[in-house]
Amino acid sequence: MEYGDCAAIIGSPKKLLNRYGKIPLLILDEWLVSDISDSELYFLFELMERRSDSTSTIFCTQYRKDDWIKRLGEGVQAEAIVDRYAHTAYWIETGSMNMREYFAKPRK
Repeated sequence: MEYGDCAAIIGSPKKLLNRYGKIPLLILDEWLVSDISDSELYFLFELMERRSDSTSTIFCTQYRKDDWIKRLGEGVQAEAIVDRYAHTAYWIETGSMNMREYFAKPRK
């Protein structure tokens, strides 16, 4: 789904930015698991600009921080998004274990 399609369903981009920009703790699960469009990247850039240094954001992802810029399209906005968080964040590495596979196995 394109960002524009999503915005038409649940509100204008400005309203979404205002709403999500003020949430004290925003959790982004499956961060960067799918490719994003240019309009989605711009929305993320604006959102992270509003949230930076004023609210908390948790990124849950399968990707190392070194891969974020590439996954975001390697442009200036991608670098700006990553720079907002990469140097001031707490990183919690959970290892290489796939928890979905682990819990999907039948227990004896």
